[in-house]
Amino acid sequence: MKSPAPGVCRLPNLIILAIVVASLSNAEARSADHIRVSFRNEVMAVLSRSGCNLGTCHGSANGKGGLKLSLRGQDPDLDFNTLTREYSARRVNVLNPDESLLLQKPLMLVPHEGGRRFEENSFELSVLRKWIENGIPSDHADEPTLQRITTTPEHLTTPVSESPVQIIATGCFSDGSTRDITSLAVFDSSSLSMPVTRKGQLDISTPGLTTLTVRYLHLQQPVRVEVVADRPDFEFTSPEPANFIDELVFAQLERLKVNPSAVCDDRTFLRRAWLDVTGQLPPASLAKDFVTSGDANKRSAMIDQVLASDGFIDQQTMRWAELLRAEEKTLDSKGLQVYHQWIREAVAKELPLNQMAAELISARGSTYAVPSTNFFRAVRTYEDQAESTAQVFLGIRLSCAKCHNHPFDRWTQDDYYGWANFFARIDYEIVENKRRDKNDKHEFVGEQIVKIKDKGEIRNVRTGQPADLRFLGESEEMPPEMQDRDRLQILAAWLSDPQNRRFARTQANRIWYQMFGRGIVDPIDDFRATNPPVNPELLEALTDELIRSNFNTRHVMRLIMNSRVWQLSATTNSTNQLDEECFSHVIPRRLTAEQTVDAISTVLEVPIPFGGHEPGTKATQLVGVRNGEFRYAKPEAGDEFLKLFGRPNRLQSCECERSNESTLAQTLELVSGDLVTRLLTTSKNRISGSLADNQPAEEFLEELYWTALTRQPTETELKQLAAFIRMHTDPLQARQDITWAVINSNEFLLRY
Repeated sequence: MKSPAPGVCRLPNLIILAIVVASLSNAEARSADHIRVSFRNEVMAVLSRSGCNLGTCHGSANGKGGLKLSLRGQDPDLDFNTLTREYSARRVNVLNPDESLLLQKPLMLVPHEGGRRFEENSFELSVLRKWIENGIPSDHADEPTLQRITTTPEHLTTPVSESPVQIIATGCFSDGSTRDITSLAVFDSSSLSMPVTRKGQLDISTPGLTTLTVRYLHLQQPVRVEVVADRPDFEFTSPEPANFIDELVFAQLERLKVNPSAVCDDRTFLRRAWLDVTGQLPPASLAKDFVTSGDANKRSAMIDQVLASDGFIDQQTMRWAELLRAEEKTLDSKGLQVYHQWIREAVAKELPLNQMAAELISARGSTYAVPSTNFFRAVRTYEDQAESTAQVFLGIRLSCAKCHNHPFDRWTQDDYYGWANFFARIDYEIVENKRRDKNDKHEFVGEQIVKIKDKGEIRNVRTGQPADLRFLGESEEMPPEMQDRDRLQILAAWLSDPQNRRFARTQANRIWYQMFGRGIVDPIDDFRATNPPVNPELLEALTDELIRSNFNTRHVMRLIMNSRVWQLSATTNSTNQLDEECFSHVIPRRLTAEQTVDAISTVLEVPIPFGGHEPGTKATQLVGVRNGEFRYAKPEAGDEFLKLFGRPNRLQSCECERSNESTLAQTLELVSGDLVTRLLTTSKNRISGSLADNQPAEEFLEELYWTALTRQPTETELKQLAAFIRMHTDPLQARQDITWAVINSNEFLLRY
C-alpha cells in the first residue's frame, strides 16, 4: 500500500465509512423539518441541468479533470459510487458540506475548468448541499421512479408578446405522485429567435414555430409552440380546398394568421408535375397543348398521365435503389443488375410498400437467384443491418444508442442491442470470389448465399449478457414464446403489419418529402419526440390514407398533387414570405443532379454519356452509381457531372447522403465546364440542326423556350433575341449564346 503524499492526511476507508454512518444517523435524528433529497430524482437532475454530465464535460468518454460521470446521467448507480466512494470520498465532505469539491468547483471557489455552473443562492446548490448535509444517502429501494413528464401548456398557440411564457413541467412517478420539476428540468428551444431560460420562460417576441424540449432525468417531452404575428386586421383567404390536405394545412395557416399563396399557373403546374414524378421536363408539344387547353379537368388528367408513365417507375426505382444501396462497389455487377430489376418490378406492379419491406427483411438464398437478398449483402454487419432497417423503414436514427442511451429520444442501449439481435443469425456462404484486388478483403465478386444460422446472440455491451429481442415500437419486448422462432420472419411480419403506424407514418412522410422537398417531419428519417411533425393532424391523415390504400405510393401522390397546397405558387404575400415550414407557398429549389443533366440533354437533343450504359440512357434510368468512384472503369462525363451536382454514392441508407446544395464548382461547370461546352458545340445538337434546316430565328426561339422553360417567349424576348440572331456575324454562335443563357437561368435550373 502506497504511503500518502507528504502533507496529505487520508483516513482509512473504514474510518470514513464510520463517519458516514454516524452522519447518516445524525441526519435521521434531525428536526422534524428535515427534508430527504433523492439522489436519482434530484441530485442527478441537478448534474444534468448544470451540464456536468454532457459529452463536452464529465460525461465524455474519458471524463474531465479526473471525474467521469455517465453520459447524461444514464447510469445513476455508477455516478453515486463515483461521487461518494471514489478517491476516498474526497468530493463530498459530510462533516463540513461547504468544503465539498462537489460544491466548491461549480461555485469557482477552487479552480474549475468548466467555469461557474450556479450561484450561491441557487436552487441547484441548495439541493446538493442538502444531500451532503443529510449524509450523502442512496435512495431507498422503494424510491418512486419517473414514469413520464407532462407540461403546461402541452401545445401553445399564442400571439406575439414582449412578456415571456412560463412553461411548467410536472413529473409523474411510479407511486402515482406528481411533482413540479420545473426547477430541475432542462429546457431547450429549437429556434434561435425564441430562446428559453433555465427557468422555463420562453421568449415569444418573434412570430414563428419552435419545439421546446423539456428534459428531466432519462425522459424528454416536446412542447410545440406557435407564435402568431400581430395582425389585428388579418382576414384569412385561401383557394377553395380540394381535399383533406388543404383543409388541414389551411386550418393551421389560419390559426397562425398566414395566408397561403395563390394557385400557380398552368405552365408551372405542368413543369412541376413532370419534374416531381418523372424527373424529366414535359415534352414541348404536350406543354403547348396543355397550356392552351380550356379543359377544366386537365390538371387531374395530367396527374393521372404522369403517374401512369414509365418516368414514374424510373424515378421511384432510383429513389428506392438509393435507400437500399443498390451499388456495384458494394454488390457485384450481376448482383446489382438483378437487385435493381427487382426494385423496378416492385414499383411497376405496385407492390405494397409494407410487403416490399417484408420481402427484403425475410429474404434468404442466392444473391443471384433471390434478388432481394442483396439488401443483406449491401449491409453486412449486424450494426449496419439494425441501423439501416430502423432508419429506412421506421424513420429512427438508432446509432447513438449503440454506445449510450439516445440523448434526444426514448431509445436505450438495451433497445439497440435487443433490436440488433434480430439480425444476429444472418450468415453468408461465399460461393466464389473473383475479386481483382487481392489485398481488399471487403471486395466480393461472385455469388453469395444469405442464410440463417440455428444459433447466435448479440451481446449487450452494457450488461455483458446476451441481448433479448425488442421491437422498436410502442411495445418493444417480444413475448418469450416467440424467441426461438425465425427471427427475421417475425420481424418482417411485425414491420409490415398495417397496425404498425410507425412504418406507415415514415413512408407517408417520405412521399410528402418527394413532392415538397421537405417532410412534415424533417429530417424525414429522424422521427423522435423532440422532432415532432410540423402538422401532426396532416401526418396522421396521410398515414391513414396510405394504410387504407394498401400502402400504394401512387394513390398518396395523386391526393397530394390534386391538393391546392401542392399547386400553390412560389410568389409570396406579406403574411407568408417568412414561412419555410407550414407549406403556405412553394419554396424554389435547385433541380437534382439527375434532373439537371437530363434537362440539358433534352434541351440540346444530345445524349449524355454514362459509364456502362447504352447511349440515350437517362440519368434516372442508371443501374447503380459510379460518381467517379468505380475503380475498374473510367467514369464518363455524365458520371462526373452527377458526382459534382450531389448524386449519392449509395453507401448510406439516408436521404442526407444526397446533396442539393449549390456550389461554385457547379456554377463553373454550367458556365464553361467540359460537358456543357461539348454539348453546346457538337455538330449534332438542336442548334446545329436548326441551322441545317434553315429554321427561322423566331421558330427556333419558340421551340427552345417551350422545351427548356415550358412556355413561349414573351413578345419582348422574341423580338430582341431574334434581332440579336440576325445582327450577329456568326448565326451559330448567336444561337449557342442564347441557348447557353437559357440553361444558366434560374427559371431553368430551379423547380418552382
